[in-house]
Parts: sequence; structure tokens; C-alpha cells
Amino acid sequence: MSEPASISSGIAARYATALFDLAREDKGLKALEGDVDALDAALNASADLRDLISSPIYSREDQSNAIAAIASKAGLSALTANTLGLMAAKRRLFVLPQLVADLRARIAAEKGEVTAEVTAASALSQEQADKLAATLKARVGKDVKVKLAVDESLIGGLVVKLGSTMIDTSIKSKLAALQNAMKEVG
Repeated sequence: MSEPASISSGIAARYATALFDLAREDKGLKALEGDVDALDAALNASADLRDLISSPIYSREDQSNAIAAIASKAGLSALTANTLGLMAAKRRLFVLPQLVADLRARIAAEKGEVTAEVTAASALSQEQADKLAATLKARVGKDVKVKLAVDESLIGGLVVKLGSTMIDTSIKSKLAALQNAMKEVG
């Protein structure tokens, strides 16, 4: 990991720890989970928001005003809104994506869930995703939340990352293995 990335994740982890612990004390984890989903959706949907949090052009005041407006419009809890305001005042909004990821992981751990990152050659139906989640739950013994991505280069099959385990049943990897075997023979 590069030094700036490790610094960013360290800053994000400190804010995430504080925010998570305060939310847990106030029995506000459900609200925090909603806030995390709203922030994640806003970051994914708005290039302007991503520019705002990462560009040094905007002043602290501009960032504070903008983030307060976003928090109000998104209906974020007071605790999350105050944390974002503090981050804006300290010029730490650039770690917002890492904060969201860290909070999501903490909430999942608290609920006894694990997240499986699934990459498929084509989009899975809700029924297929539910069957996959049930199969993975039987394997790991915890509730599994499926995060789905589509990569058409896989040709067919799935790549499932569950913690440190990776299960690759894609046709692309089978063709690559076949190609390697053919090289060894010839």
C-alpha cells in the first residue's frame, strides 16, 4: 500500500471508529447504516461531490456549507452530519470513500454478516443472488451480503471473493489454465 493511501485509510479508520462507537452507544446503528448507504449512493452518483471532497480549490467554508446541505437533503442523522462537518472543518473530506467502506465493514461485523464480492459475466437475477447468498451462508456459517459486479470478459461463470478466499469458476480462468497446460506440453 502506498504511503498516501495508508495515511488516508488511517484517518478514515479513526473517524469511523469514533462515529461507529458513538452510534452504537446511542443505539443508532440502523440510522448509521442508512447514512452510509446514502453517502455511498451520493458518492457514486455525483462527480461534483467527488470533486468537492478531493479538490483543494474549495475552501473549508465551501466544503462545510456544501456537506451540510448534502447531509440535510439526504436526511442524515445528526451524528453523521456533525462528523462530516468536523471532517470538512479539518479538511479531511477526502477520506470519505474510505470512511464509508470502513463503516460498512464495522456494521456488517456487528450484525454478524460478511460481504461477498461477486463478479459475474452477466447480471444475476434476484433469485440467483439469493441462492448464491444461501450457499455461501451454508459454507461460512454467517449471513452473507452479496455485492455484485459485472465483467463480460469472464465469458461465463463467477468469481467470488469472500474474505481472503477467492473462488474462480469463470470460463476465462479455465481457458487460461488450459492455455498454460498446453504451453507445458509443447
